[in-house]
Amino acid sequence: MSEGQRFEAQVLPHLDAAHNLARWLLRDARAAEDATQEAALRAFRYFASLREGEDAKPWFLGIVRNCCYTALARQQGRLEITGLDDSDWDHATHAAATPEPGPAQRLAAQRERSAVDAALRALAPALREVVVLREFEDLDYRAIAQIAGVPIGTVMSRLSRARTRLKELLTLAGFGQPGATDLKP
Repeated sequence: MSEGQRFEAQVLPHLDAAHNLARWLLRDARAAEDATQEAALRAFRYFASLREGEDAKPWFLGIVRNCCYTALARQQGRLEITGLDDSDWDHATHAAATPEPGPAQRLAAQRERSAVDAALRALAPALREVVVLREFEDLDYRAIAQIAGVPIGTVMSRLSRARTRLKELLTLAGFGQPGATDLKP
């Protein structure tokens, strides 16, 4: 198997996760596409540094994260804050489809998505990234620590602070019912 074929097999399946992370960190679709493309180029260039048997997903998402923070530093103050549309939200959360909701259900779901989107946008990037990686990408603490370049204890602390802050923000937005803000441990 050639180096290019190995790259395609090990890294390219994670492009959706890479774009999802970039979209949440940068909060701008075009900037996320640019960062994902830059990360893919860097990953290809340095693919030989991926150790045999090492999981490519945390390695690649670490590159994506670095590209995003570089873009944020470069564009500080100029980055337009945008929300996610419904299709992005459904993809990011892997929400299960429900049979033909009525108008009241659709309105309630839209209100909830908007509140969660706003609460996530209100988090600092370091807190937002651990939530996205854990809750949306279903990565374990070790993988998140590898991506963020911090100890596992720091990941756990950030995730705890992020969950607490999300719960506070969602309660303020009227979503304080039991189970409304439950995030998996």
